[in-house]
Amino acid sequence: MTATVTDPPRRSASADPWWLLFDPFLNLSAVATAAMGSVLVYSATRGVVDEFTDPNTDFLERQVLFIVMGLIVGVAAAFVPPKLMRRLYVPAFAALLGALWLVLQIGVEVNGTKGWFSFGSFRMQPSEPGKLVVIIGLALLLSPRGAEVGLRRVALALALAAAPVFLLLLQPDLGTTLVYLVVALMMVITSGIKARWIVLLAVVLVVGTVGVYRSDALEEYQEARLRVYLFSSDVSDSSASYAFNVEQAQIAIGNGGLRGQGLFQGTQTRSDLVPQQQTDFIFTVAGEELGLRGASVLLGLLAVLLFRVWRTAQLAFTPFERLMCTGIFAMLLFQTFQSVGMTMGMMPVTGIPLPLVSYGGSSMLTTMASLGLVAGVYRRRLDIEGMHGAQ
Repeated sequence: MTATVTDPPRRSASADPWWLLFDPFLNLSAVATAAMGSVLVYSATRGVVDEFTDPNTDFLERQVLFIVMGLIVGVAAAFVPPKLMRRLYVPAFAALLGALWLVLQIGVEVNGTKGWFSFGSFRMQPSEPGKLVVIIGLALLLSPRGAEVGLRRVALALALAAAPVFLLLLQPDLGTTLVYLVVALMMVITSGIKARWIVLLAVVLVVGTVGVYRSDALEEYQEARLRVYLFSSDVSDSSASYAFNVEQAQIAIGNGGLRGQGLFQGTQTRSDLVPQQQTDFIFTVAGEELGLRGASVLLGLLAVLLFRVWRTAQLAFTPFERLMCTGIFAMLLFQTFQSVGMTMGMMPVTGIPLPLVSYGGSSMLTTMASLGLVAGVYRRRLDIEGMHGAQ
């Protein structure tokens, strides 16, 4: 009598206790970061308050609204199955390209970039949700069923990322373009392609970067920002205003010291000397008013968040879900590094928000949706029943 091999018993993720399906570190760090960010946004926008003037709460109220909407979107995203992502991807990508083209025609210009639709007092930036569309598309292309990732798929993946990047350069939006490129590069490298293709890709990237810098693709103000970053000791008259902005941001962080000047007490913040402080330069509020200790708490929360996204990628059930989490990790990591780095003069100034902290609905909803997708991957990691249909 011989033993027969049987399939393992099937089970659904719904059969597991809730604490196995819920990543408390991911969710709690996201909520805590968003809450801390809303306080910093309020401090940056409340204005000068005295016995005759009430604080401005408009930005705070909108940011709280964005957080609530983002939580709803994130919960919904956690229950989107991979099959549905695959089915809806083509129309979603077509909608992204259409929106990026349409915003060039009827969008509003903010700080030299024509990248927003205006709906009354609210604005929507289509390139923000476009990040997730590109990440899902790259994950689908770079995780073929039962096959290695060949040069053809890599070329298709790069072409997929290049289409929205071209439209972004027309706005022009250098910061978001860099996010798209970094995400695409990270996902291609981690997809399992051969080392010689990675070297070739790196050469193409360097040549392309130098070519863009030497061409007329960059606007004058973007070139001025790069000159301030690369040649800070030799700033021309045209670059002086950007050098002043960076200097004020560094002064604000330096003012904070170890303990900070106190919440709502920052001299640079109250004097409105740091430009775009509620968005691009939001980290200066933490540095000045909360000091090194408070800023470290904020960075610590973001570090926990990033670690949980990376850890979920390791636990992912399928190659598609692993690559999707990797793309989200790359997006959040680069945005955090760039946003914090430019306030300290470590990186050139670009319009990149600090995830969950900077003011803005498009960024908040996109970040919450991306974390919802990661939470969905974490929830499905034990779902044996859905294994064969996950991709």
